This record gives sequence, C-alpha cells and structure tokens, in this order.
Amino acid sequence: MKIILASTSLSRKKILHKLAIPFECVAPICDETPLAGESAEQLVLRLSKIKAQSLVEYYPNSLIIGSDQVGVLDDKIVGKPHTIANARKQLQNSSGKAFYFYTGMTVINTNTLQSVTLYEPFKVTFRQLTDAEIDAYIAKEQPLQCAGSFKCDELGITLFDKLEGDDINSLVGLPLLKLNKIMIQMGCNPLLM
Repeated sequence: MKIILASTSLSRKKILHKLAIPFECVAPICDETPLAGESAEQLVLRLSKIKAQSLVEYYPNSLIIGSDQVGVLDDKIVGKPHTIANARKQLQNSSGKAFYFYTGMTVINTNTLQSVTLYEPFKVTFRQLTDAEIDAYIAKEQPLQCAGSFKCDELGITLFDKLEGDDINSLVGLPLLKLNKIMIQMGCNPLLM
C-alpha cells in the first residue's frame, strides 16, 4: 500500500519521516473556512476528514492521512500572523497564558474504505515574556506562517513554562502515536513495511 500524506506542510512531513516509511505528500482539495458557530474541535475534525477524502478517488491501494490544526487562546481561534507586527501582538497576548492546540486527523484505507477520524488536544503554557524576548524570538525564528507565532519544535521551546499532552508530535501538527496505532490496525505496521 502507498502512504499518502494529504498535506504540503513541511512540519507534518518532518514528523511522518520519523516512522521511516516511504510516503508521498499531496496537496488536498479543501476550503479551510470555518463554519459559523463551529468549535475548534469540530473544525479540525471536519477539515482533516475533507482533506483525506479529497484524495480517495485518485489514490487506490493507499492509506491516506489528512490532518488539520488550530490554536486557541482566550477561547478564540488564533491563525497565522503573516506579519511581524501581528506575531508580536500574538506573543504578547500569549505571555503568561495557556494556549490550546487541537489537531484533527483522518486516516482512510482506500482498499477497505475503513476510516478513523479523531482529534488530539495539547496545552502550552507560556512563561511571562518581555517585549525584548518576543522581538528577539521573532527575528531569529521568523514564525510568520505558524499559528500562534511560534515553532515549538525549534527555538519556540524557550517561550514555554509547561507542555501538557499525550504526544508532542500533535503540537507540531500530526499525532504520531495515534497514527502508528491506526496504521497497525489497518494492516500497515511501520516496523514491517
């Protein structure tokens, strides 16, 4: 079976490489606009499913993995900052607070049409940050394409007091422990591929 990651995310690609299996990254066909009244959990479940399903007809004899992630601060979904000014504001707002990430994942076996959809929560508690630290971090890491304005798998780790969750990989964008378990259940054990 082919393994298809329905994503162009470099972070997700890097995580999936940990399983030491051959796979292909394919851009999913998906409108990522949240629906009115949709919670963060509902959003990532829906989008991960749409991303995986969008490739089913194109990849027979495959295991397709779709994933989506959002960050939530003060009960509001936080997106990518895109600018230094927005990144500074996001990090100032996060200072000393808990930031929640929800990562949705759908895995579809195109042979059996067996499908599993789930989400994995992860909590990040920021330490109190000074403006000088925030500016230095942004200058060094340039996290302008990262929700919440940080890269936890790199220098962003210096911004936190505490990390809480079952799988650090889910914070980066792909719950690898659960993916491994699902792959084994679907007959694609990474150790035997």
